[in-house]
Amino acid sequence: MNITVVVYFSIVFFLSETGLAITKHSQKKIVKNRKDKNSLTLFWITIPVSITIGFFAAKHQTWSILNIQIAWFGLSLFIAGLVIRWVSILQLKKEFTVDVSITKNHKLKTDGIYKHVRHPSYLGLLLTVLGLSIAMNSIISLLVLPIPVFFAVLYRIKAEELILINEFGEIYKDYIKKTSKLIPLIY
Repeated sequence: MNITVVVYFSIVFFLSETGLAITKHSQKKIVKNRKDKNSLTLFWITIPVSITIGFFAAKHQTWSILNIQIAWFGLSLFIAGLVIRWVSILQLKKEFTVDVSITKNHKLKTDGIYKHVRHPSYLGLLLTVLGLSIAMNSIISLLVLPIPVFFAVLYRIKAEELILINEFGEIYKDYIKKTSKLIPLIY
């Protein structure tokens, strides 16, 4: 195993996110309210730039047994993140869009994975990016990949929670009190 395997995993991530961008963009005829605040653009810039810089900083030499174990640990987090992300997206069904929007007849999801965390798809995204950066076997990759994406996610969550409070009012505020934002029982 070497950095080539990590490249293949990053291609899987790219294809996954591209598929979302194509199939899950809100349609004007069913959108009630849209307040993305350029967070999608921030994602489209931050994630590819961070991954690219991470790969330039990644360890490209022959890997020791320790490097391989680190990479497999990172790829395990990557896979767990993809699973969490896709489970949360599938549970939201038509309410999930890549841009921050409220559809007509929008239902607030508070069960399933959403019973424990308000933004599980972002938790999955962060685990995916963190796992990829760990698999690169570079401290620099570990800094330049998950940290900027984390701040982009926080910005997007702020935009998303504003529109959800505006739409659902006290119901969403009560939901905030009962659930963690990103990490169950922690944050």
